[in-house]
Amino acid sequence: MTQDIFQVDAFTDKLFAGNPAAVCVLAEAADERWMQHLANEMNLSETAFLVKEEDGYQLRWFTPAVEVELCGHATLASAHILWEQGFLATDRPARFFTKSGLLSAVRKNSWIELNFPAEPEKQAGFPEDVFKAFGANARYVGKNRFDFLLEFESAETVRKMAPNFSLLSELSGRGFIVTSRYDTDQYDFISRFFAPAAGVNEDPVTGSAHCCLGPYWANKLGKNELTGYQASARGGVVKVRVGDDRVYLGGQAVTVMRATLL
Repeated sequence: MTQDIFQVDAFTDKLFAGNPAAVCVLAEAADERWMQHLANEMNLSETAFLVKEEDGYQLRWFTPAVEVELCGHATLASAHILWEQGFLATDRPARFFTKSGLLSAVRKNSWIELNFPAEPEKQAGFPEDVFKAFGANARYVGKNRFDFLLEFESAETVRKMAPNFSLLSELSGRGFIVTSRYDTDQYDFISRFFAPAAGVNEDPVTGSAHCCLGPYWANKLGKNELTGYQASARGGVVKVRVGDDRVYLGGQAVTVMRATLL
């Protein structure tokens, strides 16, 4: 049996930028161990596996090390492939049944908008010595069901951050969102995302992190439509629209390659 695998750069309109994800549209549900082995072989931050159901697709996401409950960029990549490769008519919404409930995606010209659950944070304690892992003290620390969120004083602090991943991997939780106001009018906020415990030291562009960043900055800035820039080496742009208990994430995507698993 052979299996097509697509690699897509998500949250970008340029090749070799944004966040790469692998997408496998399966004929039937696959063994969990096989999916984890394949995700490890692909060695991308996430590999998405889709199986057609009556009114949508079952969708699961795996890092090279673990299965995750919510992933934005691999969902964006999945919707992009369903439309581009003819699995789904371009005027039809993509519906995904996931461990985080029903998610959906619609096309808006050259952009794709994801309908995701809001994941707001609450203020949380943080061991003082762990700030050493970031090389700076945060002005605010919060946590949602997945991640810590840390706001720092300046965009430059976020850009230059070089965390101690060994120290971060010892803490509970999926990962660490670091953020600040952007320093020009081009974007509303800047962020980076680190998840060494999940096998991803730094994720290039993290849709699920914006389910927390959106409500956080909407509350601070007093507006519900924002644009964030994730300042990894590859970089990416996420448009965020905050609704009642939902966050709408806008991004673009480009297919990089198609391969056949033998």
